[in-house]
Amino acid sequence: MSEYGNALAGGLLIGLSAAILMVANGRVAGISGIAGRLLQGVQVSSGALFVLGLMAGPVMYRLMFDAWPSVTITSSWPLLLAGGLLVGFGSRMGSGCTSGHGVVGLARLSRRSIAAVATFMAAAIVTVFAAGFFR
Repeated sequence: MSEYGNALAGGLLIGLSAAILMVANGRVAGISGIAGRLLQGVQVSSGALFVLGLMAGPVMYRLMFDAWPSVTITSSWPLLLAGGLLVGFGSRMGSGCTSGHGVVGLARLSRRSIAAVATFMAAAIVTVFAAGFFR
């Protein structure tokens, strides 16, 4: 499967899982919200199944292609930790994460999600250009 085929298949599976969660449980498939409720002990069964499904992805890839997905991390652990904390803080502050706003919120034409995704994209574009200056 080509690199675009893998991305297309992944995107279709993400959309399908978000639709199933919305229809079956009436919940938005925002990973930060699911993880937060799971850590608080709320909606443990459906949240745990969703998170287990996410973790099963690389295992399914291994079974299908007889190799683990290739991942290269070039940043330091402190930078990764700081980035993770900032993402967590931002998702709480923005009432959701990129998956909730981008996948489900845009599909529902939520004005808050449209504003959030525009902000995510603008910040990402600025970050990419700023990173280029420091190389």
